[in-house]
Amino acid sequence: MDTTYLFLQHYWWFLVSLLGALLVFLLFVQGGNSLLFRLGRTDEERTLLVNSTGRKWEFTFTTLVTFGGAFFASFPLFYSTSFGGAYWLWMIILFSFVVQAVSYEFQSKLGNLLGKRVYQGFLVANGVLGPLLLGMAVATFFNGSNFMVDKANLTDGAMPVISRWSNGWHGLDAFADVWNIVLGLAVFFLARLLGNLYFINNIRHEGLMSRCRRQLVWDAVPFLLFFLAFVIRTLLKQGFAVDPDTQAIFMEPFKYWHNFLAMPWLLVLFLVGVAGVLFGLGRSIWSPAYTRGIWFAGIGTVLTVLALLLCVGYSHTAYYPSVVDLQSSLTLANSCSSLFTLKTMAYVSLLIPFVLAYIVYAWRAIDRKPITTEELKEDEAY
Repeated sequence: MDTTYLFLQHYWWFLVSLLGALLVFLLFVQGGNSLLFRLGRTDEERTLLVNSTGRKWEFTFTTLVTFGGAFFASFPLFYSTSFGGAYWLWMIILFSFVVQAVSYEFQSKLGNLLGKRVYQGFLVANGVLGPLLLGMAVATFFNGSNFMVDKANLTDGAMPVISRWSNGWHGLDAFADVWNIVLGLAVFFLARLLGNLYFINNIRHEGLMSRCRRQLVWDAVPFLLFFLAFVIRTLLKQGFAVDPDTQAIFMEPFKYWHNFLAMPWLLVLFLVGVAGVLFGLGRSIWSPAYTRGIWFAGIGTVLTVLALLLCVGYSHTAYYPSVVDLQSSLTLANSCSSLFTLKTMAYVSLLIPFVLAYIVYAWRAIDRKPITTEELKEDEAY
């Protein structure tokens, strides 16, 4: 294979994985919203919480759309297989995010027939469903899905469909694998932890802050249990390996552990990420005056998720395996765009650092001072 083509495949998998990792970090918006009625005892406190996450919900939504767009452009066969086959799972995810956007914009509008509390309930629903279902979707990268691929169908004039789902559940069958649910719950509790840490950094309200720090303990325990269970099981189970010569897919014992050993830098990245999450969490729990835990835990989340996604795509691994037809599993080589497309997009990707710089600037401008009750009385956005 052309070495340039091989490099571009790995380059775009890195970018897609980075977007996925940033998306998981930005799910702190959903995690914070899931705690809306748990932390907010009064309407004033809930307004503080909503206006805190309301400043950032566009970042999460935009990253989700960009993640999908990057996947479509660089690995179109994955997009058509997963988004086109497991559409019920993805439609529920997207619908919950659309409901979130509507809830932010209309809950405080004049003439709101549903009432502010109903829209806040929609925010809670998105806060639960978004992280849970996205975590389950990512888990299928390790556990497999029910699809079949036949590129010969392109010549079928009546139905030129390359991939199809093998059952009528179209993504809802992800619930049938308990390990998909385990990772979904781990992402859900991680999002709640990050949301809590963001509140601690972004809001100045004594009653809310004491509740946030207590809630950290309640969410940290299940997060660690679910996350460690998934990681340990993944490292010990068989993985979906690719023969570099024939491109045949086969099951390899301890595949993902072997990937970390083959790429020690990836193992270091993973361990540093986990350490960052634990440090940000532990320091915030034990130090009542500490407010910067979101940055250690946030960066740690990005590094951890990035390492896991690179592990499932690099080192001759099928990143989207099929459990009904092993040879239909998707790899970087058999699901990517053409060399011309990847190369053209690579030039466009050089603009990414400038976009990130603008996001950092906008973030700092929005969060230049913490939210207080007095500020909301003067200028309440949501």
